[in-house]
Amino acid sequence: MDEAARIVTEIKGGNIKPIYFLFGEEAYYIDKIAEYIEETVLTEEEKGFNQTVLYGRDVSIDDIVGNAKRYPMMAERQVLIIKEAQHLSRTIENLLSYADNPQPTTVLVICYKYKKLDKRKKLYKAIQKSGKLFESKKLYENQVADWIRRTLSGKGFRIAPKAAILLVEFLGTDLGKIDNELNKLFLVLPKNTEITPVHIEEHIGISKDYNNFELKKAIGERNVVKATRIINYFAQNPKDNPFVLTVSLLYSFFSQLLQYHGLKDHSSKNVASVLRISPFFVGEFQTAARNYPMKKVSGIVSHLREMDLKGKGVNANALPQADLLKELLVKII
Repeated sequence: MDEAARIVTEIKGGNIKPIYFLFGEEAYYIDKIAEYIEETVLTEEEKGFNQTVLYGRDVSIDDIVGNAKRYPMMAERQVLIIKEAQHLSRTIENLLSYADNPQPTTVLVICYKYKKLDKRKKLYKAIQKSGKLFESKKLYENQVADWIRRTLSGKGFRIAPKAAILLVEFLGTDLGKIDNELNKLFLVLPKNTEITPVHIEEHIGISKDYNNFELKKAIGERNVVKATRIINYFAQNPKDNPFVLTVSLLYSFFSQLLQYHGLKDHSSKNVASVLRISPFFVGEFQTAARNYPMKKVSGIVSHLREMDLKGKGVNANALPQADLLKELLVKII
C-alpha cells in the first residue's frame, strides 16, 4: 500500500511523528509499520531503557499516558508500542487529552486492528493535527493477486498468473498468511525465479491440479470427467479441502455469473470492474455463461444454499463428505 510505504520513507528520512494511530481491517500493514518503528527508530543500545511494548488487554488508557509522558534515558526519544489496542475501544477516546498535547520525545504507536476510529470524534481530529493516522483497508480478492506480484517483484521474484490465483484461492485475502507462505518460497528458491504452480505444490502444499480453482473451472466448462476426478480427490483429502469452503467458492462464482448475465456490457474491462475480478478470470465467466443460462444459474445458486446447510449438518444426517460432493456435482451439472 502506497500510504504505508510513504510512512516508512518519512521515518527513514527522520520525519518522525509523536503519535502513530494504525487502524483498520487488514492487520498486515499495521504490523509492518509497527515492526519498522520497533526495529529502526532507536539503536540497540537505546532500546533497553527507551522501548516498551504493551498490550491493550493488559493496560488502561491511564497506563499508556503515564508511560508516554516519561522522559527518555540517554536518548533523544523513547518508543512506546501498544499492540492489540482494539481491546481498549470502549475507552480509546480518553486518549484525547494526550493527543492534544503529546510528549515530543515519545513515539507512541497504537495498533488498533480490525476496527475504525470515528472520524467525527475529537480524538481523530487531534491525532490528525499532532500525529499520523493510517487506515489499513482489506484488499478485494481481485486485488490480492496483483499485491502478490508486486511483493514478489520487490524481492526479485516473478510469479505465473495461475500460481498467484492458486494462492488467493487457497489462502483468501489475509495478507499475513500469504506473506508467511511466500517467505517459505524465498528460503528455497533462488532470486529471479518465476514461481509456478509446481513450486506452490512442492513447497506450500497446494495441489496444482486438485483445488477449488480447477474445480470451478471444470464446472464452468461442464467438464464432468475433470470435475469428478477433483471431487474424488477432495473426498479422499477432506481436511485439506473442506466441503463448506468448496460450496462457498462455488456460490460466489455462480452469484457473480448471475450478475454477469445481467450486464449489458460484456467487454473484459467492464466485467472485471463490475465483478471485481482479475481480468485473468473473465474468460471463465464467458465460457460458463454459454454453458449455464441465467435461469439455470438461479437454480444452481438455490441448490448451493441447500448444500451449504447440509454441509453444516442441517437436514443431512451427518452425510459423508464424499456423498455431499457427488450430490453437489449432480445438482450443478
